[in-house]
Amino acid sequence: MSVTNIDDPRLTAMGLLAEVHAGLTARMQPVFSAAGLSDVDFETLVRLGRSPRQQLRMTDLAAQTGLSTSGVTRVIDRLERDGLVSREACATDRRASYATLTGPGRDKLEEVLPRHLEDIDECLTGLLSSAELETFLATLRKIRQVVRPCATAGADPIHS
Repeated sequence: MSVTNIDDPRLTAMGLLAEVHAGLTARMQPVFSAAGLSDVDFETLVRLGRSPRQQLRMTDLAAQTGLSTSGVTRVIDRLERDGLVSREACATDRRASYATLTGPGRDKLEEVLPRHLEDIDECLTGLLSSAELETFLATLRKIRQVVRPCATAGADPIHS
């Protein structure tokens, strides 16, 4: 007995995406670990580094990373203990606070980014022509707009 739709290309697309994500995550992890960071720590530092004034409201950071507000608070607490970020109160809204990249946080990014970019080039962007990369980025943005429209909350448009 055969299963209906088992050869559906939509299943192939999801499977390939999952395999690529798992492979990229495994490839990147040793660089983060060597720097004493988790993948979420690194993503948080990059998002702060690419944001206006290198800071984001905690709620925007939660939206961008897909973490809950308590999850992003735990990440910021850990990064703050390590001196990589600071937390600043919002001058216009007492309920809000900002996570801000510190000098040591920028130094940590400077330490990790060269090897991370080499990995990205070796197993992702370097495999594509300029035209393919442009199309790939546009396609990812199109999909992200549907599945995570708040992923650019508070971001600098040039880095979205």
